[in-house]
Amino acid sequence: MPDNATHATSLDSIHQQLAESYSALSPQLKRAASYVLEHPAEMAFQSIRKTAQAASVTPSTLVRLAKRLGFESYEPFREVFQSAVQAAPVELSGRASQLKLKQQHRNPEAALFAEVGDAAFDNIGRLFTADNQTRVKEAAERILAARRVAVVGFRDTFACAYHFAYVGRIAMPEVTLIRGQEGGLLTELAPFNEQDVVVAFGFEPYCAETVKALEITRANGMQAIVITDTLRSPLVPGASVTFTVANATPHFFPSILAAITLSEAILAECVAFGPDQLVNNVTRFESRMRQLGAYVDIE
Repeated sequence: MPDNATHATSLDSIHQQLAESYSALSPQLKRAASYVLEHPAEMAFQSIRKTAQAASVTPSTLVRLAKRLGFESYEPFREVFQSAVQAAPVELSGRASQLKLKQQHRNPEAALFAEVGDAAFDNIGRLFTADNQTRVKEAAERILAARRVAVVGFRDTFACAYHFAYVGRIAMPEVTLIRGQEGGLLTELAPFNEQDVVVAFGFEPYCAETVKALEITRANGMQAIVITDTLRSPLVPGASVTFTVANATPHFFPSILAAITLSEAILAECVAFGPDQLVNNVTRFESRMRQLGAYVDIE
């Protein structure tokens, strides 16, 4: 992107521009861009000197990054972050922090339990922003307009893909989980084309099969809805809609809580604003399951 480009007017557009140009940046600009992508609140309120120190770059590098994005100087660049942070909803993490303090006071050995709760509240709180609300609507519109929907997620995000496909298929039978077993990834994705959409999940360390699946779907002309952890993710290039969700946790495995919650928000949007047939599909599914004895009723 040339230095004299028209500058972005929203945090979302800044992130998108950085994601698209990241691979072409110099090592120093990449380091600065990584910090910008992952620390929007700090970008909003820290001085340029403190931000540069935190990002392990010089202040002039931050200025060069701002100008590369079309800003005349650093201050209007930072103002975009300030506006976004001020407009963000109240985070729920404070409630968990209070819980943590109470638990530690009562029983220091229970601190880890409270830390997991703190992380969970924070991950969910970061999800519900105005920008993500707009993206959820766009993702649902693309899914509803598609002929078929392929869902991809392997290893640590397979549970996300399975949940999205299982719940989504109840209302929309054209939703298909891609399993990629026994080298069948190419075969499973071959029937999909430009009339279709792929929903892909992937967190660091990124699964080679997921990246390969997106390469195949891109070659087939499919639109991609990507749910990942950062705009530096190899899943982002070429995506029509990209969500970055927080997955921090004291647990040894990345948290999928925010990704699952996002899935439910997208699918709820599909049913709420899709044709009446979707509601009829859910009703028939439940009726059929009861007829088959799949559920146990409480007397």
